[in-house]
Amino acid sequence: MHTPQRTAREDLAALRAEIDRIDAQMHALLIERGAIIDRLIAAKGGAAAGSAFRPGREAAMMRRVAERHRGLLPLDTVEGIWRVIIATFTYVQAPFSVHADVSGGDPAMRDSARFHFGFTVPYRPHPNPAAVIAAVAASRGDLGIFRFDPRRGTPVADAWWEGLTGEDQPKVIARLPFIERPRHPAGTPVFVVAKPLDDPAAAQRDWVLLALRCRAWSEAAERALHDLYGEVVSRADPRGGAERLLLAVPAGAAPRGLGDALDRAGAGVLTLDEAGSHAARFRV
Repeated sequence: MHTPQRTAREDLAALRAEIDRIDAQMHALLIERGAIIDRLIAAKGGAAAGSAFRPGREAAMMRRVAERHRGLLPLDTVEGIWRVIIATFTYVQAPFSVHADVSGGDPAMRDSARFHFGFTVPYRPHPNPAAVIAAVAASRGDLGIFRFDPRRGTPVADAWWEGLTGEDQPKVIARLPFIERPRHPAGTPVFVVAKPLDDPAAAQRDWVLLALRCRAWSEAAERALHDLYGEVVSRADPRGGAERLLLAVPAGAAPRGLGDALDRAGAGVLTLDEAGSHAARFRV
């Protein structure tokens, strides 16, 4: 006859055995995923740096993770695990580094890089945005990350986004975190930049970023932007008599139409150039 205490011990042993079985299955699935990546590399004819980034696919995967998640395991942990899996297998396909602008402080940028790209991907801090853009432009397929805060009222000193304009310049390919929520463990808002993708279809163009230089920015110009469902992402100190802003507009809002609307509002557009695009924000 089993005593209640012995029965409880046997139940605990059975539960721990179940956990061990699940752990082994998860490890086996990761190995299987790695084998498929190996076949993918072979199908491409070998790893080529910069060829593995799929911002649209990553955004869709993270959205599915958040939508199907349930149970007591925090979403923070699940997101972190998936980010490490995705980033590490991308690195295996095409090795890359993450270059970070730490002019506003290193800890938050390091946390963001480690949460979203793991510890296998090398992290390279830089003293200013220009150094990050130069490092990405000179690489075969590295990424750069820039911090921004659309809620901050004080203009930033440097319009770093102007270094992303031009056909062959690096461009924004993602906005992190993919899953926005209060008290996110790596919630610092950052843009990810890369050299132009080999496959334009891999980009996610829900939102397009535009670098604006204009003679004046006013409430009328702000309203004209909002009428097109756009927003001011960041604003830099004026230089040479020009206001310098980074705008985000839905992909369907053509730059020419936006420029005309801003001119009618008295902005006096000098230049309006694309700086990249990213997936729609997903909040939980």
